Amino acid sequence: MTTLDMLVQRNQEFARHQFNARLSPMGRLKTMIVSCVDARVDPGFVLGLEAGDAMVIRTLGGRITPATLQTITLLLTAAQVLGANPGTFNLIVLHHTQYGITPLVQKPDLLASYFGVDEADVETKAVTDPRTAVAVDVAVLKANPQTSEWSISGVVYDVTTGLIETT
Repeated sequence: MTTLDMLVQRNQEFARHQFNARLSPMGRLKTMIVSCVDARVDPGFVLGLEAGDAMVIRTLGGRITPATLQTITLLLTAAQVLGANPGTFNLIVLHHTQYGITPLVQKPDLLASYFGVDEADVETKAVTDPRTAVAVDVAVLKANPQTSEWSISGVVYDVTTGLIETT
């Protein structure tokens, strides 16, 4: 059986036993989570989310970049076009230990492009320290007019203990 065959089979099981067509695209908890793409850090499992609880954006390192901000804006605009009033959200930035983005410090040109900054400013993004990086990203969100009125929090997930720590 191929991986795709297995996933199709799992989807059929999901559709039979767990699917709910009435879920709101905005999420029951009025929460948006920005998390890393690392397979160990699935926010649904880490935070005990149920289907329809929250919107999740996954980025390299769980970082807030110009593309992440654009995604947030597009999600909010789509909701408004559909007649939803997103109102105030909880926005959680979820980084983790054993940070997979760390080796990219050897490629400052790539990181500069990713963050939309000059190479000289890459160091301000705290790529090697997830706790500082969360603080940097929370500050970016608090300064953004689109999200500045939201409740914005940062957490770091420890991949060795399974626990999160608020920063």
